[in-house]
Amino acid sequence: MQFYVRVVRAEGQVLLSACDSHLLGKVFREGNAVLNVSESYYGQRLVGEEELRSLLLQATIINLVGDGAVAVAEKADLCRKTDAKTVSGVPHLNIYYI
Repeated sequence: MQFYVRVVRAEGQVLLSACDSHLLGKVFREGNAVLNVSESYYGQRLVGEEELRSLLLQATIINLVGDGAVAVAEKADLCRKTDAKTVSGVPHLNIYYI
């Protein structure tokens, strides 16, 4: 599986935004919730599972969208799938290290 990622480094923090590649450019709605998987936010570059795992372990702020991205974080012992919220069945998870 492949993932789109964007990494932003600022003021000692590393923000990683990642989504399953097939979700890029889609918008999901459920009630008042809107999950916009925009290319400008997530689409910096395409990576595989191993590189995503490496980036997850370096990040201090993590924003994940999709079953695959959340599964990689779960395999790295950073979360449980049940921690994710869903919008129209698509998991979305934020992890912050403070």
